[in-house]
Amino acid sequence: MQTPLEELRTLGNTALLRIPKTAFFCSREYPHSIERLAYLWAMEQRQLGYCVLSGFHSQLEQSIFRFLRRDVQQPIVYVLGRGIQPSISLEYERDIQMGRLLFVTPFDQEVTTVTQETALIRNLLIADIADRIFLPYVRPGGNLEQLVHSAVARGKPLLTLNLPENRELLRQGARLYYPPGLLGGHRARL
Repeated sequence: MQTPLEELRTLGNTALLRIPKTAFFCSREYPHSIERLAYLWAMEQRQLGYCVLSGFHSQLEQSIFRFLRRDVQQPIVYVLGRGIQPSISLEYERDIQMGRLLFVTPFDQEVTTVTQETALIRNLLIADIADRIFLPYVRPGGNLEQLVHSAVARGKPLLTLNLPENRELLRQGARLYYPPGLLGGHRARL
C-alpha cells in the first residue's frame, strides 16, 4: 500500500488492512447475466474467509456487500467516496464491534456527498490498498477501464468474466474467473 495509513480516516478494525484483500469493482451499468457469477464469486470469498474491498457503489456492488455481511466472519473493507459520517457507526455498530468491518476514506467528515472526482480518488485508493482485483464487468471507455490502466492498478492480478466487453482486460493479462465446480474445477486463482 502506497498511501500511508496516517493520511486516511478509518472506523473499524484497521488490522484488516494487513491481510490480503481482493478489490471488487463493477461498472454501474452491467449485463444482468453476470449477477449469478458475481454471487458465486462472493460466495467463494465468504467460504474461504477472504477479505473483500470495495466502494460498494454500483447496484451490484451494494448487493454483494449485503450478501457478504450475512456471514458474521466475513472481513470487509468499505472505502468511501466521502467523509465518515457519525450515523455510520450506529448503522454498522455490530459489524464494527465484531472486528469484521473497516470503513476507510481519504476525506474529512465535511465531505458529505460522492462526486465524480471523489469517486475517482476512492477507486484509486481501493486499487492501491488491494492485493488483487476482481472486475466481473467493465464498460468499455468507462471509469473502471481507466482505473485498470492507472499506475496503482498496474501489476496487480486481475480476474474477470468471459464477456465480449472484457476482451480488452483479457488482452492486458486479466485471467478468467470460473466458479468452483465448473469446467472440471479448472479456474483462475489469484
